[in-house]
Amino acid sequence: MSRTSVEFQHWATTHVGAVRKHNEDNLLCRPELGLFAVADGAGGHDSGEVASGLIVAELGRLPAGLTAAELLSEVRLTLGAVHQVLREEAARRGPGKIIASTFVSLLLRGGQFVCLWAGDSRAYLWRAGALRQLSRDHSLVQELVDAGHLSPEQAEAHPHANIITRAVGAEAEALQLDKVTGPAEPGDRFLLCSDGLCKTLSDADIAAMLAASLETDVTGRLIAAALAHGVNDNVTAIVIEMR
Repeated sequence: MSRTSVEFQHWATTHVGAVRKHNEDNLLCRPELGLFAVADGAGGHDSGEVASGLIVAELGRLPAGLTAAELLSEVRLTLGAVHQVLREEAARRGPGKIIASTFVSLLLRGGQFVCLWAGDSRAYLWRAGALRQLSRDHSLVQELVDAGHLSPEQAEAHPHANIITRAVGAEAEALQLDKVTGPAEPGDRFLLCSDGLCKTLSDADIAAMLAASLETDVTGRLIAAALAHGVNDNVTAIVIEMR
């Protein structure tokens, strides 16, 4: 479904995927705040949908009328509080329990963007015919790529490609969110997605779909393409086009 504002239009879709029985992804669209987010309950852990759902619910409580600086601060504070709640609940459930979720968000204000993330849900920017990945995965294979032990192509097929090294609710006592900022220009198209999408579709596939006319639901088309490729995970996408 699309929404319009003075600065942008957006589309958002989430789907259980072709294999899973439950959708542990959640998404948030608050165009009145210029805030969008995707949270993917960490696979292989307990109650991933609880973690991603709590992130979205708490961000949904943020009041309208915040300045850009206040919004950024409140998002950080909210995610930090959720991180502690999830760690405490996991501790109550017993040793070795983890209730966690990846997180990626986009904040848009005054012709600028801020992207915050933890984990391997991703943010992309399509601008002037070129696709750029804004976020950098917090994952085991990304660390191996950075160390020169794997090529990006080898990382995609690595048996441990699903192991993340950072998440909301994970073992680290304090949550660390990475951040990138920049100008948001007319015609820019931002994509936030869970790893079900970016591990199923190539960058070329994603770029081609973001380059096409957005008169129809672009996120629905992205999800349909992932399903056609037999996506083995939940899959979620938000696309925001600057006007």
